[in-house]
Amino acid sequence: MNHRSPGFLLIAFSFIVALLLSILPLPNWLSLVWPQWLVLAVIYWVLALPYRVNLGVAWLLGLLLDGLYGSLLGEHALALTLVAYVVDRFHRQIRMFPLLQQAGCVFLLVLMYQAVLIWIQGMLGQLTNVYLFWLSALTSMLLWPWLFVLLRAYRRRFSLY
Repeated sequence: MNHRSPGFLLIAFSFIVALLLSILPLPNWLSLVWPQWLVLAVIYWVLALPYRVNLGVAWLLGLLLDGLYGSLLGEHALALTLVAYVVDRFHRQIRMFPLLQQAGCVFLLVLMYQAVLIWIQGMLGQLTNVYLFWLSALTSMLLWPWLFVLLRAYRRRFSLY
């Protein structure tokens, strides 16, 4: 990201909001369906501005999330970087999809993110109940069209191109 442009602060603000929503203390039943806010924000910004928000930004945000969660350092960083790579690799195709088809892609991307986390936790022997991990991906998918429209309006309002 170009630190000299005012757009940097606006993008950073959206990531801060996503991080705060990600670390909210929730009851167990709600944490199962809570959307992956930071993943959604990274997907949007890599789709919208791939020359500003790239793999390095995703990796740093993942490390920050690792620190906030107190998880294994690099766990979320790896998963978020893989998601950012796939989005960056196919951003031209995904941007051409209608919002509902994009939501399907978001579902698969969030599932991939969670699968990497489950794989790492399984290798560490910290695996918990993973049978309902897809619920969070489902709510992220359902939230995507509204989040996309909101962030696009935000980006256009402040002329982030």
